[in-house]
Amino acid sequence: MGFGRRIGDTLRVPGRGLRRAVVVVVVLVLAGATGGAVALTAPVLLAQVRPGATVAALPPMPARVLGPLPATAPAPTAAGLTAVLDPMADAMPGRFTGIVLDPDSGKVLWQRTAATALAPGSTGKLLTTAAALLTLNPTGTLVTRAVAGTEPGTVVLVGGGDPTLTALPDGKTGVYPDPARLTSLAEQVKQAMGAVPITKVLIDTSRYTGPALADGWDPADIAGGDITPIEPLMLDGGRIDPTALDGPREEQPALVAGQAFAKMLGVDPGGITQVKTDTDAKVLGSVSSAPISDLVENLLQISDNVTAEVLARETAIARGGDPSFTGSVTQTMAALSAAGFDPTGAVMKDGSGLSTEDRVPAKLLGAILNAAAAPSQGPDDSEFLRPIVSGLPVAGGDGTLGDRFAPDTDSAAGRGVVRAKTGTLTAVSSLAGVVTDAAGRLLVFAFMSNGPSPAASRPRLDDMAAKLSGCGCG
Repeated sequence: MGFGRRIGDTLRVPGRGLRRAVVVVVVLVLAGATGGAVALTAPVLLAQVRPGATVAALPPMPARVLGPLPATAPAPTAAGLTAVLDPMADAMPGRFTGIVLDPDSGKVLWQRTAATALAPGSTGKLLTTAAALLTLNPTGTLVTRAVAGTEPGTVVLVGGGDPTLTALPDGKTGVYPDPARLTSLAEQVKQAMGAVPITKVLIDTSRYTGPALADGWDPADIAGGDITPIEPLMLDGGRIDPTALDGPREEQPALVAGQAFAKMLGVDPGGITQVKTDTDAKVLGSVSSAPISDLVENLLQISDNVTAEVLARETAIARGGDPSFTGSVTQTMAALSAAGFDPTGAVMKDGSGLSTEDRVPAKLLGAILNAAAAPSQGPDDSEFLRPIVSGLPVAGGDGTLGDRFAPDTDSAAGRGVVRAKTGTLTAVSSLAGVVTDAAGRLLVFAFMSNGPSPAASRPRLDDMAAKLSGCGCG
């Protein structure tokens, strides 16, 4: 039984108990994949994080620095939160569900039909990342290999699921930080082949099975930049321009990767076909992604659908399931159940939340975030879910919240103190994360709206989170 499988089968969700001064530091001092963490305390000028910027022309921005919260901060009361949040929930158009929890005690402080499952949008990624962190080795990597083919001079590029693999040269980086380099793999192959001429490049995409697009996906989203066909071999998440976060994607990402590799090896890229290599094929070289925990943080911050789908399949493989959309969803739910979460009501068709057929209750989103933010009670308590919290975008600061909670809006109070995963589809808006209230207490929340246009509902969800940040609510 592998390390990842063992974690997934035996994990205990972090315990809860008395507040201690060290607890709040452990909960909050979390390093992000980009080398920093995001403030939950107070905003600073952008010039402090971007040297040389003109201070007078820039609005306040949250600093990527964390401070401890007071250990004695009181939790808000149910009555206090009801007085503040009920009127906002009543005024929310369409269907709304939400929940607020105290991660220190694990208590539900406020809820509105929290067991009702709605379309989550990208907050559905919280299920996928939680299952991946509970199943996979967080320091493990995704490995792309090149092996010798059955014919002399043939090289097979074997997809290992790494969506961050790039053909960019050293010194240049696209959307993903610290990507594996195809150029490095090509150099390894050349050295391994020695004087043997390389005559042909093939690709092996057999790691994943089933359809490359999920139920509820619109094929137009490939050109729209939201997704690429899910294959275990691709460059830069299938982006045509590796530096364009939301740029159009490739329709045949594995083939494009193979063609780029062939060019690097001086081989005609026009003759690439797919094969399945033997497990004992001679390895000519390999390159690895950043650690799984870093991939989780990055995909949450930029809401990367492709990385989420890949991690869902890797979870399925580690648990002995089928690495297809169906198998990945099955094993994601199984991993959550094994860790003590109740997935009742959750129906997922993918791992990214992009499918219009996905349904998740706010109760489950809140439970996952509550476990991720809960203080550990001893050296034996597991903290595998911490990267979920450290990967959440910061309001008004970065990621998918960078342009929200603007200084001139009703939600401005949430700048720098709200960290949350966003979710947006047609007629779908959701926001789930953590927030520090006015008393210095860390709270978990999950708010979901279905029906209205995001233009109408999204600002209201931001306002609710901002209200939590300014609420003592005793």
